[in-house]
Amino acid sequence: MLMLADQAGPSHVATRLQLSRNHVHSWARRYVSVGVPGIMRDASRPGRNKRITPEQVAAIVNAPLTTTPPGRTHWSTRTMAQAHGVSEKTVRTIWHQHGLQPHRVTHFKLSQDPHFVDKLRDVLGLYLNPPEKAVVFCVDEKSGIQALDRPRPVLPWRPGVPDRQTHDSIRHGTTCLYAALRLLDGVVLGECRPKRDSKAFVRFPDQLVAATPPGHAIQVILDNLSTHKSPPVQRWLKRHPHVRFHFIPTSSSWLNLVERWFGEITRDRIRRGTFDSVPALVAAINEYVQQYNEAPRRFV
Repeated sequence: MLMLADQAGPSHVATRLQLSRNHVHSWARRYVSVGVPGIMRDASRPGRNKRITPEQVAAIVNAPLTTTPPGRTHWSTRTMAQAHGVSEKTVRTIWHQHGLQPHRVTHFKLSQDPHFVDKLRDVLGLYLNPPEKAVVFCVDEKSGIQALDRPRPVLPWRPGVPDRQTHDSIRHGTTCLYAALRLLDGVVLGECRPKRDSKAFVRFPDQLVAATPPGHAIQVILDNLSTHKSPPVQRWLKRHPHVRFHFIPTSSSWLNLVERWFGEITRDRIRRGTFDSVPALVAAINEYVQQYNEAPRRFV
């Protein structure tokens, strides 16, 4: 517009600005008809008429909240699209806008422990404000760890291709990992046993005593497994009065921090490992525990 106001011809303006003459004439006409506001932004263009009505949108939103399709437990985008005569993409867009995900399901577990609150406060009190001159351990067993081998070698990953394992596996036996997570610094004391029973468990707390400086009390957080309350364990506690067990509420394994560490060893060493024997599995677990304790970290 400034160049045209300086008496430049439309062809000269188009050449200088690398536009077509039609562009120059179009903007000139808009300036003449509307003025400066007409050239400050593009003119609005009529869009395509909406193919779906607000009533249809409301029905697609309300249907998964109030109904289920015949013979099915939940709606999918395709069954909903077929029921309302629209495209699957339209249903997916509407559900995404309203945060609807009828295909998903999550699980929960309610503890029926009548002393849930008391046990909860006891355990969380040890986490947040442990007693002076006391060492807190979180103890549990990870049982049934399988020594799985593959009938064919694992094909290593490369850019764009993940590790490839055969779908079937060869089972060579199982082991049980007894572990104690020290709350203060995250150090893990671990020991593998062939099975989980009272005789195997009653020998494990001796490691906690050996790893604790003299004169310090030991507070142990563990679940309500029967092997943790057996007569041999009770006799061991009488011989070690400075050791006290704190049981988490039933159905509340998430309160035991060692479960968090079990998740790490499963992800980093066990799940993708191949073991041709139980001793090979035990050696791999012991190696992981040793390397982990070289740079442990607290779980908060």
